[in-house]
Amino acid sequence: MTGSWCEAAGVALRYRFDGAGGPLLILVHEMGGMIESWDRVVPLLRERFRIFRFDMRGAGMSEKVKEGIRVDQLADDLAALLDAVGIGEKALVAGCAVGAAVALSFATRHPERCAGLVLMNPALNVTPENLPGLQARAELLRQAGTHGIVEESLASGYPESLRAQDHAHFDLFRARWLANDPESLRAHFLMLAEMDLRADLAEVGCPVLAISGRLDPLRTTSYVQELLDPVVDARLVVIDAGHHMPDQAPEAVAREIASFAPRLPGLQAGEAA
Repeated sequence: MTGSWCEAAGVALRYRFDGAGGPLLILVHEMGGMIESWDRVVPLLRERFRIFRFDMRGAGMSEKVKEGIRVDQLADDLAALLDAVGIGEKALVAGCAVGAAVALSFATRHPERCAGLVLMNPALNVTPENLPGLQARAELLRQAGTHGIVEESLASGYPESLRAQDHAHFDLFRARWLANDPESLRAHFLMLAEMDLRADLAEVGCPVLAISGRLDPLRTTSYVQELLDPVVDARLVVIDAGHHMPDQAPEAVAREIASFAPRLPGLQAGEAA
């Protein structure tokens, strides 16, 4: 594993490589996540792929932000970061929740760099009935910080049945989530409130795998299936997970990514970074 920071697209971004060789896999974390969101998945895939992950602008240990960021900006950050570290070949790009939105935007804005997409519980828009709650949590973040919204935010994303399977890991997940910078996380909330990428799916030119968590009430399987309707080459699998599936079902996530990759003719093995 090698990791570092660099300045790309005018912002300081933290990144990490794992794996000794194989095709390139880019992992994009969820809103409120960071590089460590993939810590349970990477050990299961690093013998098959060269894995690149990063803290998006405003997350983890990358540069913090104020409101006004956009999902296309985050996608362009990834492209600039890949340029900065010397990665030019096509990749399999996988993202969870808002990370799936960033991955989708990357695929449509930089199609020459994307051999395939994995969209896990993709958060591409907010329904009118859910918008007031999201905006209220964003305002509460300003007033009370992450502790002010943690219970409500994780209640649906990490159900009790999954917490009970590994209480120690949920405690780690919760502490990691609480460590978010409140102002930057609020900026991501406001970005999601204004975002609607559903029409972008018709522009995707590479194969798409969607993974739906059976226990996710935020992005239901029916929602994910409807999203895929305009995609020419897409398939859907359903696994026993909630919204934060890389933490909740890493074996299933790794299995589906590994089985999808051989279908991608543009994905080639490269050398370790």
